[in-house]
Amino acid sequence: MASEKERLDSAAEIIANSAGLKDPIVSSHHLVSERCAELSELEYALIMTSNAFNKWMVRCMTAAGEPDMGPLDVSLLHHINHRDRQKKLADICFVLNVEDTHIVAYALKKMVKSGYVKSEKQGKELYFSTTEKGKVLCAKYREVRETCLIGLQVETGISAKSIGENAQLLRAISALYDNAARTAASL
Repeated sequence: MASEKERLDSAAEIIANSAGLKDPIVSSHHLVSERCAELSELEYALIMTSNAFNKWMVRCMTAAGEPDMGPLDVSLLHHINHRDRQKKLADICFVLNVEDTHIVAYALKKMVKSGYVKSEKQGKELYFSTTEKGKVLCAKYREVRETCLIGLQVETGISAKSIGENAQLLRAISALYDNAARTAASL
């Protein structure tokens, strides 16, 4: 039977050969699997992408005029502004795939206090929507996004079609990780 080191080296070689690289680009060599070595490469890419995207959202929002928002705050504001409809806390968490509702509730309180979001009680439920100030901030964010991000995307030649196809793949992979998380929680 192959040793653990031989198995890891074999999986790493699969990644390297498929990508034309000498060594695979992974963050955790010890997690590389012979059955799907590419998943380790994807996970490293997700880590890098997640951190880059979070940094981008904060910097874009700062350029738009609000330096005191974190990545979750930015995501929440844009989602609440989406389609100009009121949204419940549970629905916001569901759509954004955030499990910790108390973190979202705290972020919403901060945005209500800052004047970007308002809340309205309807029966037993609290509904959130953007204020005019919040809508203006979202519009400024969009302007910065068009200039800095969309302009760069066009320059790089990465096609919109390719981006769309990868977005579909990432949503499918999100479901894979959600299912695996549920399985792990039941162990």
